[in-house]
Amino acid sequence: MIGALGTSLILAVIVWFALASANALRADVTAYKVVSDAQITVSYDVHRPDGAAVRCTVEAQDTRHGRVGVADDDVPSGAKSVNRTVTVRTSARAVVGVVSSCVRVP
Repeated sequence: MIGALGTSLILAVIVWFALASANALRADVTAYKVVSDAQITVSYDVHRPDGAAVRCTVEAQDTRHGRVGVADDDVPSGAKSVNRTVTVRTSARAVVGVVSSCVRVP
């Protein structure tokens, strides 16, 4: 009885996590290119379950993960998944580009 109850509980938790993550707003970096000491381009996919308008913050980071540039990218409502490319101006040479956040906008 306890084994069946434990198995049911674990299964319920797994299903809950799967459903929660399926409806989550998410951004995945697909590529970045250091253009110069003052510029980097970052490509990313944004996934939004209802196709809502979102604002994503894209950061350029140096070798110590310090922020050397930032740009906000306003993604209009539309398809649930879209690919975006953003140019970020930097104060020093960046080595990586990341999407630090995406939030829904009214």
